Amino acid sequence: MPRFSCARSGLSWGTEYADACPLPHGLHIADPPAVYRPRHPERTAFYLLFQDHFDSYVRAYEERFEPRSGPLRPVVVRSVEEFLSCGRPEGGFARLRCPKCHAEHLLAFSCRTRNFCSSCQAKRSVLFAEKLTREILAPVPHRHWTFSIPRALRGLFERDRKLLGLLSQTVYASILKTFQALWDRPDVRPGCVVSLQTHGAYGANFNPHAHALVSDGVFTRQGEFLPLPSLDAAAVMEVFRRLLLARLHQAERLSESFMRNLLSWVHPGFSVFAGPSVDGASAASLESQGRYITRPALAMDALQQLDDGNLALETRPDPRTGVTRLVLDPLEWIHRITAHIPGPGRHCQRFYGAYSNRGRVEKSCAEPDTADANANAHEDRDNSDFSREARSTWARLIRKIFEVDPLLCSCGARMRIVSFITEPRVVDRILRHLESGRCKAKDPFEPRAPPRIPARTLQ
Repeated sequence: MPRFSCARSGLSWGTEYADACPLPHGLHIADPPAVYRPRHPERTAFYLLFQDHFDSYVRAYEERFEPRSGPLRPVVVRSVEEFLSCGRPEGGFARLRCPKCHAEHLLAFSCRTRNFCSSCQAKRSVLFAEKLTREILAPVPHRHWTFSIPRALRGLFERDRKLLGLLSQTVYASILKTFQALWDRPDVRPGCVVSLQTHGAYGANFNPHAHALVSDGVFTRQGEFLPLPSLDAAAVMEVFRRLLLARLHQAERLSESFMRNLLSWVHPGFSVFAGPSVDGASAASLESQGRYITRPALAMDALQQLDDGNLALETRPDPRTGVTRLVLDPLEWIHRITAHIPGPGRHCQRFYGAYSNRGRVEKSCAEPDTADANANAHEDRDNSDFSREARSTWARLIRKIFEVDPLLCSCGARMRIVSFITEPRVVDRILRHLESGRCKAKDPFEPRAPPRIPARTLQ
């Protein structure tokens, strides 16, 4: 038997009421619609880690972490302060009201930090994936590529974040050179979307690498698509390896002797992986990959608080290695997690070749050129929920990610936003009222007399 609740009063009824008042034979209560409930980030070990230990981390940073990672970046302090108010009504909220049952809810604001708050980054990933499938990617086969670098170079990228842009450019240059060599034509180019990530499987180790969604073929200057005759990931890896080392040396970030040493390794430490080809008509698969390459570094509930004060992280079971467990002290966890926060103005996703802003191939070039198809596509864009106004609404993003509607009341009606409360004095007054005994003791189902009618109305 489902359990129902009233968010305003905290009252609930379910199996107890059903046992006391059984329904007639043949009648059943339908399952209620999924109603949004606040996520309460302050109850997670991830949130408490920064709430309790971030000030100590800032004080200890110069002595403990600056020698290996450089000075503390201002964006880290700003992002953590914004995160601590994310999902908390103390930082402001929207006031929702149901027009049917007149129930009210308070929905806290988001911090919108990048690669730090898992909730906000998940919404950002949804928007990015939708932009890819609806505006960027042509209806042709695509392939997911992954480019990794050896451990010896990772610290260099951590100390100098500008080199991440060089890494992204080298990824596309490697693909472009290889594809043009396969066709023996310098006038063709693939479509490429590169997403930079600095976290590995743990989310706590700095591992700069690049994910790329690449067209499984090249485009001519006239917009014609030519499928690839063959694919050799090892050749792309060798081009990527030599190009990146040469560019790092040219930028005076790598000595010539160390560059030659890396080139002489039998096992180079560089890795290039190409996944299976995905049909361009499979929008769901492409959107799923778009969300994967922009996923958050660490889930909010991934950390576990131990009795000795340290925190642990367990990876998902692997058939070969089993479960891996990582235990670190709070300050070390903060340092590793905040290392993934990108600098202000630094783009983590970039578009190259046929998908660049200047030379982007129109999606209609590879689509059926019929009047009916164009008319239907235009009609779908106008009438769908993914219009320009609805595409970025927080309610639709929450509904898509968590499969619950934040504007759906427990009675089944659609709630409306009646106001946005941001004034600290007003916010504090409302929250103190909600925590008062008078508010909590109020029963919304208590019977009351009808409203009194003025005497002059009866005459």
